[in-house]
Amino acid sequence: MLDPFGRSISYLRVSVTDRCDFRCVYCMAEDMTFLPKAQVLSLEELDRVCSAFVGLGVRKLRLTGGEPLVRRNIMSLVRNLGRHLTSGALDELTLTTNGSQLARYAGELHAAGVRRINVSLDTLDAAKFTAITRWGKLDQVMAGIDAAKAAGIKIKINAVALKDVNEAEFDSMIAWSGEQGHDLTIIEVMPMGEIGEQRIDQYLPLSMVRARLARRWTLEDIDYRTGGPARYVRVRETGGRLGFITPLTHNFCESCNRVRLTCTGTLYMCLGQEDAADLRAPLRASESDDKLVAAIHEAIQRKPRGHDFIIDRRHNRPAVSRHMSVTGG
Repeated sequence: MLDPFGRSISYLRVSVTDRCDFRCVYCMAEDMTFLPKAQVLSLEELDRVCSAFVGLGVRKLRLTGGEPLVRRNIMSLVRNLGRHLTSGALDELTLTTNGSQLARYAGELHAAGVRRINVSLDTLDAAKFTAITRWGKLDQVMAGIDAAKAAGIKIKINAVALKDVNEAEFDSMIAWSGEQGHDLTIIEVMPMGEIGEQRIDQYLPLSMVRARLARRWTLEDIDYRTGGPARYVRVRETGGRLGFITPLTHNFCESCNRVRLTCTGTLYMCLGQEDAADLRAPLRASESDDKLVAAIHEAIQRKPRGHDFIIDRRHNRPAVSRHMSVTGG
């Protein structure tokens, strides 16, 4: 699948649920209204849509949420999608998680073919962790990370940079990640959804973060990609990789190979644009995939060149009205 700008679409991110057991301050309002279950695709329908994308050339599937591991019977979907790894049609099946359920599912994930996951972790301080997530417990997440590592799953830590909250912790997070053998990616806060907070009060440019880190660490640019938007450096002192995702200070659209499917069957061709395609209707219109495949092709031809994220005092509203948890991380 080629978009209008010649980019090959080989990566599908799938939100299997908009629900989460955390309420992170940069992602959700504390009092969230979630989708009615009747609007959400069944696990069998999610499998069918994902399989259609694999048949069209998608080589990487990432399951997201909300928190994907709170979806009931989610492991049945993971196991079924694992068949595409066995056949060679899919290169990687992975997920992004808050880690709360990892201790329970790590072994099953590895058995299904998952070899690499992203864990969202913005602080190593237990009190601060609860403040950021509102409901989360750091020791529960750490136990999940340990279980995933013991199961043989490679872990990348994702940390959102929050002004005056965790900006002083990145040195310790680099050191800890290096000791544990985890890669670390730092992400700029994205202006998506009403969260009851001012984005400008949260926003911390990663250009400033990197400059501060370079005072202590030797950061060596490397040509390493995982299929996502991060730009990586090697931290010479730890040997670990450190990534930066910068949707605001430097967007990453020129090489975008991704589209995002929500749990309702809505396909967003760009995280930062509102244009979307309904795949649920053609999915349910026929047992054949012909209408579904045609809808996917039509949608890919509308993929924009890039997003238009902005955060400033004049735009006291999200750049995109939907929450990150709806789109799929």
